[in-house]
Amino acid sequence: MPKINNFINKIIQGDALSTLSSLPENSVDVVLTDPPYFLDKMDDKWSYDVVNNKKNQQTIKSLPAGMRMDREQGKRFYEWYIKIAKEAFRVIKPGGFFFSFSSPRLYHRMASAVDDAAEFLIRDCFIWLYTQNQAKAMSLNHVIDKMDASDIAKKKLKEKLKGWKTPQIKSCFEPIVMAQKPSEGTFVDNIIKHNVGLFNTNLRIGDNMFPSNVFTVNEINEIIDKAFLISKPTKKEKGNYNTHQTVKPLAICEYIIHLSTFSPEAIVLDPFVGSGTTAVAAKKLGKNYIGIDSSPEYVKIAEQRLKELDGRRNLNEAEVEKSRGQLNIFNLAKLDYVRT
Repeated sequence: MPKINNFINKIIQGDALSTLSSLPENSVDVVLTDPPYFLDKMDDKWSYDVVNNKKNQQTIKSLPAGMRMDREQGKRFYEWYIKIAKEAFRVIKPGGFFFSFSSPRLYHRMASAVDDAAEFLIRDCFIWLYTQNQAKAMSLNHVIDKMDASDIAKKKLKEKLKGWKTPQIKSCFEPIVMAQKPSEGTFVDNIIKHNVGLFNTNLRIGDNMFPSNVFTVNEINEIIDKAFLISKPTKKEKGNYNTHQTVKPLAICEYIIHLSTFSPEAIVLDPFVGSGTTAVAAKKLGKNYIGIDSSPEYVKIAEQRLKELDGRRNLNEAEVEKSRGQLNIFNLAKLDYVRT
C-alpha cells in the first residue's frame, strides 16, 4: 500500500473509487466533496464535454437539465455512493469527518448510503442557504395545446390552470450530510492520538455568532445575515478560465475545513475535486489536501488555481516581511483567511 505522502498536496486524475482504494487506511482527517448527483442519466461518468454542453445534459429535449424525474436515478446513486462512502470510511482517521454536498431531491439517498456504508455516525445536516436560483416549475400549456379538444375548451382549461405548474418550485438551499467516523476512546483520547474529532467553536459567523449548521454567502436580510452570513465570494476566486458549472464558494469550504480540522498538518480529501475549490480552501488555511477528478480539463483548472494561490501568498509574504518579519506558512494562511 502506498504511503499517504505520495498523495499529499496533489490533484490526481483518475476514477474516484479506484483512486480512493489506493490510499492507506486511517490517513485523512476530513473528506469534503460535492459528488455527481446522477441527474439526467449522467451518473458518475462525468465527461467534461457532456457536463459543459447543456444540450447533451437533457434527457428530454423540452426539459431543462436536472428536471427529469426518475426513481432509478436515486437507486443508481445509492448503489454507487455506498461504495464511495465505504472507501471514505476506510481512509478517514478515527474521529474524522465526512462532509458531502447533495441536492434536496436526492439527499435521502446520499445520507442513507453514508449511514449504511460502514459505522459512520450521521451527526448533522448542514444547510447552504441562498436566494439566487432558477425557478424550475413549468406551465403545461404546451400539453393542453396537443389535446384532442376544441380551441374554446383548451382556452378554458388554460385559464382554469393559470399559475398551476409542475411541482418543482424554486430551490433555495443545498444540504450537506455531516458524518463522523467513531472515535477511539473518548473525544479527548481521540484528539490526543489522531488530532481530529472535535469542532473549533472559536470560529464565528455572521455578527460574531457561534458556528451554525446553516450558512449563507449572500446578504439576505439583517436577521439572517447576523446569524448565518460568512464571507462573500470574491470576483477573482473562481478564475476567468474556470468553466466548471457548479463551482462552490470558497468561503463555504474554508468554513467547514476551519471548523473540523485541528492539526496544522491535517489532510483534507476531495474525491470529486472538480475545479479545485476544496484544495484551494485547504491550502489557504495551511492544511494539506488531496484532490481526485476524472476530468483532465478540471485537473488543469484546479492546478492553475492552486498555482495562482502560491503567487498571491508570495506577495503576502513580501508584505509581511517588511512590517512584521517572516511568518510561517500556517500563520500566513490564517492571515489570508482573515483578509478574505
